[in-house]
Amino acid sequence: MELNSIKPAAGASKNRKRIGRGTGSGHGKTATKGHKGQKARSGGSVKAGFEGGQMPMHRRLPKRGFKSLSKKVYAVVNLSQLEAFEQGSCVDADAMQKSGLIKDVCDGIKVLATGELTKSLTIKANKFSAAAREKITSVGGTIEEI
Repeated sequence: MELNSIKPAAGASKNRKRIGRGTGSGHGKTATKGHKGQKARSGGSVKAGFEGGQMPMHRRLPKRGFKSLSKKVYAVVNLSQLEAFEQGSCVDADAMQKSGLIKDVCDGIKVLATGELTKSLTIKANKFSAAAREKITSVGGTIEEI
């Protein structure tokens, strides 16, 4: 086999449809565009959302809601998830990402008190809920706010 003899499998490639090339082609005269009208002209088509001049749906419906540009989004970690780490280990953002607890740090990490913690760990995060602080310190762990 040589590069100049390679061909696609039978039926794998088709010739392109050559429209507007005379009546013998089967796609001559109006070239599959029908008769007259805006969509038959070159460059003619209605823009997305155009409803023939009536007020479009996206302008008829009222605006709702608000997205705060300054809102902070925290990656949330529960105490039950931190149980996977070994006794006395230091748990920071890198350790959490490597273990698969969080995908992205976002604007920081927040530790919540869902579940139980039985090991004393050194946990480094941006925020802790009050109940999480209490549970971590009660088992002899330490908290470091970044």
